Amino acid sequence: MNRLLCALALTLVASGASAQDNAPKAVGLALTPPMGWNSWNTFACDIDEDLIRETADAMVSSGMRDAGYTYVNIDDCWHGERDENGFIQPDPQRFPSGMKALADYVHSQGLKIGIYSDAGIKTCAGRPGSQGYEYQDALQYARWGIDYLKYDWCNTESRNAPEAYRTMRNALAASGRDIFFSICEWGDNQPWTWGKDIGHMWRTSGDIINCWDCVVSHGNWNSHGVMRIVDMQVERGLRVHAAPGHWNDPDMMEVGNMPTTNEDRAHFAMWAMLHAPLIAGNDVRTMTDATRDILTNEEVIAVDQDPLGVEGFPHKRAGGVEIWFKPLADGEWAMAILNRNDEPEAVTFDWVEEDVEDAFSQNRPHFDQNTYAIRDLFRHADAGTTAQPLAVTVPARDVMMVRLTRP
Repeated sequence: MNRLLCALALTLVASGASAQDNAPKAVGLALTPPMGWNSWNTFACDIDEDLIRETADAMVSSGMRDAGYTYVNIDDCWHGERDENGFIQPDPQRFPSGMKALADYVHSQGLKIGIYSDAGIKTCAGRPGSQGYEYQDALQYARWGIDYLKYDWCNTESRNAPEAYRTMRNALAASGRDIFFSICEWGDNQPWTWGKDIGHMWRTSGDIINCWDCVVSHGNWNSHGVMRIVDMQVERGLRVHAAPGHWNDPDMMEVGNMPTTNEDRAHFAMWAMLHAPLIAGNDVRTMTDATRDILTNEEVIAVDQDPLGVEGFPHKRAGGVEIWFKPLADGEWAMAILNRNDEPEAVTFDWVEEDVEDAFSQNRPHFDQNTYAIRDLFRHADAGTTAQPLAVTVPARDVMMVRLTRP
């Protein structure tokens, strides 16, 4: 396409989009939180098309695809330069076959493909951002067959966050392809208050890091350990903002990257209790059987993907032991006993004596009136009923997670 024709085409696209400043995001893509994989946590900028193909293959062979993991997401550093007409191109050394061929391969595996850009002039790693090129970039993604866009917030200077993300939402709507839109501005501008009609999910914190309970400073920004991010969801009162179609995003998972299997298990359970997107961040090509078993645990995944769409909440938090509940569809409940301590903890829970209430969803299990069957979701075993108190010992930095159903 020559410069004149390109300019004309973009004018038509932009004029159509300006007439739909309130263009809706693609609907039906996030009735439950998305599941998939992202390259950043393990590989950062060390990515290429072979890695993405091999990861797609591994998601199939490991059972992740069949467990519900849909998206294979390429994070920062895939970018090359813009062509003479302003259209972004992939790095020719890293992605010599082009993004369209890579997308076709991922689709052939029964998966979807995601890509990354930034609302600023450059991405966080210094590659070309989308500021001023939103409509061209969205059109290019649609041509390639992209299904998901993670949109970051580096090098944005004084941009207004809702306006910047709304511009890209409108560009995606004008592209002719339904593309999942992930708002990644780290919670700095409280996206949970404005993101509902713009994106399908929004980051609620800075970047996650593979530690249990730490904060790592990087100068003007911080990375947070798993427990710190859990705390932020509670402190910010975020659960009231999530519902089918739009979700809080506590960031991609570090399951498989944590120091111990106990921590991996607790991390996965708490993301499910938070009804969070399940975006794996490990190397799925080489993961251990223990990691695979956690990530593909269909009973825990079912809690995360429950159609009621209500996040869990802490019922009790004392001495490093937390008891969480999550209302589920059909009057069922999930419960997690989280041990944040460095030693095992004996926990007794008397169902009849406890008054559990979710004020937000107005759900109460009424254990004093109803008896529930208990299903241990990591042991894959029945564990009695609520007619008797529950007495368990939870290992250090670990979790017991159960589902409660009416017999």
